[in-house]
Amino acid sequence: MMMTSEVPGEAPVHLNEARAWLRLGATVDDAVVAQLVRAATNICEAFIGQWVIVRAAEESLPLDGGAVRLGARPVVAVDEVTLLRPDGSEAKPDRERWRAAIARDGTATVAIHDRGAGDRARIAYRAGMAAGPNGVPEAIRQGIVRMTQHLHDARDSDGGGPPAAIAALWQPWRRWTLGGGG
Repeated sequence: MMMTSEVPGEAPVHLNEARAWLRLGATVDDAVVAQLVRAATNICEAFIGQWVIVRAAEESLPLDGGAVRLGARPVVAVDEVTLLRPDGSEAKPDRERWRAAIARDGTATVAIHDRGAGDRARIAYRAGMAAGPNGVPEAIRQGIVRMTQHLHDARDSDGGGPPAAIAALWQPWRRWTLGGGG
């Protein structure tokens, strides 16, 4: 499985908010703080098993029979399916030839009814908890701010592990999976 996604265009925590939390007045370190916010967001998403801000994703999956499961969560829409043939050619099946099922927990599967000579499918979709920062639960945002602080403080040392308060803030949104796959 190969999944690609754009880095979230909009961070769940604004740069000014993170800079204020870190008690940084000058904007000299803005690039560093923005990088730390992105890293903290990636850590959060890995911990909770969900994308925070809705963004586009694309996966190339083998069609071994049955439905294929998408890797990111929570899926909000499946936009397009492209069949990939062994000879390198592609075909875009009509919407009637495939069906997407999105479960309540945001996991999604795509079933292709007639795949023709396609042995793989490239599926374009969108996933994420909120359309923008204002829709992100405050506990998740606070955990990202605190993780940003931890990463900032640990930049010149081993820093130890992150504070347990961060995991406590994110725990209610953590999604567990059994038996592989995201």
